[in-house]
Amino acid sequence: MTTTSIFEKNAEAFHGGKRRAFNEGGTSSSKTFSILQFLILVARAAKVAALISVVAETFPHLKRGCLRDFMQIMGDAFDRECWNKTDSIYDFGRAKMEFFSADDSSKLRGARRDVLFLNEANNISFDSYRELDIRTRRFVFLDWNPVAEFWAHEQGLLSAPENAYIHSTYQDAREVLPPEVVANIESNRDKDPNWWSIYGLGLVGKVEGLVYPYFEQEDALPTGGNEFFGLDFGYSTDPTALVKCVIRGEELHCQELIYEKGLGNDAIAHRMSELGIRKHHDLIIADSAEPKSIDEIRRYGFNIQGCSKGPGSVEHGEQKVRQYKQFWTKDSLNGIKEQRNFRYIPDKDGKLTDKTNHTFSHLMDSRRYACAFMARSEGGDSFSFQAVGQMKTSIGGRI
Repeated sequence: MTTTSIFEKNAEAFHGGKRRAFNEGGTSSSKTFSILQFLILVARAAKVAALISVVAETFPHLKRGCLRDFMQIMGDAFDRECWNKTDSIYDFGRAKMEFFSADDSSKLRGARRDVLFLNEANNISFDSYRELDIRTRRFVFLDWNPVAEFWAHEQGLLSAPENAYIHSTYQDAREVLPPEVVANIESNRDKDPNWWSIYGLGLVGKVEGLVYPYFEQEDALPTGGNEFFGLDFGYSTDPTALVKCVIRGEELHCQELIYEKGLGNDAIAHRMSELGIRKHHDLIIADSAEPKSIDEIRRYGFNIQGCSKGPGSVEHGEQKVRQYKQFWTKDSLNGIKEQRNFRYIPDKDGKLTDKTNHTFSHLMDSRRYACAFMARSEGGDSFSFQAVGQMKTSIGGRI
């Protein structure tokens, strides 16, 4: 097992008489991976019955984060006979490791455990943390990217003598990171000071300047609303981002459908077919800066339309999104992450500009294209869904 210094620091906290290890750091610093490596070794070495709980804010976050890392660390040693897929529990023999989400209230107030790991603890409420902590006998691990101060800072937990504070950056894992990952992280050094401070240096960022400060999570999109799609093209550097939007009254509900690099237009069309997007029917609004891509996808039978661009169009689109109460489905992990980080970039004097951080813009842009299009009309500021339906009918569904 290849480990980093972050593994050693967490092991030292566990064996050194501490109660908790607070892991604050930047992207790709190995904090989550290292904690899971250590927990697997603890489980394998257990001499008496023990329960280890791994918790994230929602189960989709667990599946795309800790569970994926757990499977990778286990590798060929993973025994499907020991894995209870229904309850997400792995049986090591004496010890068991369970995975559940903080939005499951029955689990928060359920049985006691020996060791707890709170992944991305800044996205879990203090009340949930406290419920879990008081039901943990031995030790608590926590990790997060320091997007902003939260209850761990506000409650003074980082400096408490019973707790270990472990700071990390990608430099702590540089020996095990692919060179292209390091290059990608360092390429953001001069693009967005706040991003570099948080994800490059692992320092606490600021919440000022969020483009869309408020949203809620939900299990699934509602039915019965006005449905449409937004598409932002990408390829080698940026991901292609497709979002499904449902507007019901003053609410905007969204679900991430595609967020992937390296997709050509034929692959995008194939993926949209797999997702059940109906040809000659469902309306897709895409980045008009890619007319060739729009034409190619239209030839596959999809109702794809370019958004309007020009002076003030970005601000107009952002205003249209902000007029709604916003929701993301819990499985829209990149959409949730982008909205939590999408902000206006300050100038050298700290004054916010109208420029936004590109790193977290892809689903934000696809959603904006769609909402701005649906709000636009030739004669004013509203574009009715009835008009969209008439447009489809009048030209045989080819828009």
